[in-house]
Amino acid sequence: MINLQALIDDARCFEAIRTMRWPDGVRCPECGSVEVIKAGRDDTQPERQRDRCHGCRKRFDDLSGTLLAGHHPPVRVWVLCLDFMGLNRSNEQIAQELGIDPDDAQVMASQLREGIVERTPEVVLVVEIECGEVDVVAGHQGHPEAVRKTGGPLAGGG
Repeated sequence: MINLQALIDDARCFEAIRTMRWPDGVRCPECGSVEVIKAGRDDTQPERQRDRCHGCRKRFDDLSGTLLAGHHPPVRVWVLCLDFMGLNRSNEQIAQELGIDPDDAQVMASQLREGIVERTPEVVLVVEIECGEVDVVAGHQGHPEAVRKTGGPLAGGG
């Protein structure tokens, strides 16, 4: 079996997360300020950029305030899990492919689904639908033949 985790680079995963999360530049997740300075890298995951907000003085990193924050599996495992979910793989298959416990795969998939649902925008209908006149021929006192013979309820014979 191919170890898919070995084919994915953590640095690229963090780069993709950073680009998707902050397409117009890094912002403080606490106060929204753009006055942010780089504050080193994570000790256990050197690809993970740390930042400090000049406004509120809070420290944060690429995953702060996301559903990936505070979890043990590396970011590449989360990315692969999401990819496998998109391929409609079962949690059991995901666990086997990633070499993780099936219970962990279940928790990860559930958290990813919940995160997707939370961020799905509310549907707003913006199109007006106009209904015109509707002709209904339901029958004449339960006898549709009578309506057909007279030409309908407005034909004068019904």
